[in-house]
Amino acid sequence: MVLRLALLALGVLELLRPRKVVDFWMGLATTDGDEINLRPWVYSAARVEGALLVLWVLRRRRSGE
Repeated sequence: MVLRLALLALGVLELLRPRKVVDFWMGLATTDGDEINLRPWVYSAARVEGALLVLWVLRRRRSGE
């Protein structure tokens, strides 16, 4: 249940603020001072991932699992 809530929160954040979520995770993945340039489609992919996470959590909730 806690995992589903965390995934739901992450999915909603990715839907609403994909740039902040991706930039946060890229900041953790790179070393200090690394300059990275992401392609514009990365943020669209994050938004799609967020939608899929939300749909998955809601579908699992309806099925009673």
